[in-house]
Amino acid sequence: MSAIQDQLNDLAAEFDLLGDWEERYRYVIELGRELAPLTDAERNEANKVRGCASQVWLVTEPKSDGTVGFRGDSDAHIVRGLIAILLRLFSGRRPDEIVAFDPKAAFDALGLSGALSSQRSNGLAAMAARIRRDAEALAAA
Repeated sequence: MSAIQDQLNDLAAEFDLLGDWEERYRYVIELGRELAPLTDAERNEANKVRGCASQVWLVTEPKSDGTVGFRGDSDAHIVRGLIAILLRLFSGRRPDEIVAFDPKAAFDALGLSGALSSQRSNGLAAMAARIRRDAEALAAA
């Protein structure tokens, strides 16, 4: 089992401890509050994620050990939380691990697919696609 799958299992267990979606939304927002803020310089067009209704920036940082670090931010609380979930799954992983993992299955496992508005679901998919594209580019390099 991959490290990403292990992290997904941990997240799913945390979500299961929370009762309804109101509690889960609060938890997602709390996760977002723990994100380190990006600098003003990092909030640029190159880091902006297209396809999100709110402002979303994602910074991709290749590491010397062959893994990839991701940092992100948004102007919307719930979206910051969704970024935090993606970073927990994918940051610190090897590009080939990221490319091999199906983020849609992760969203389904966490129940996010059914709980988010279509606009937020599309934004989450856009963020995951950006992470995957960056990982594919690094894997090919």
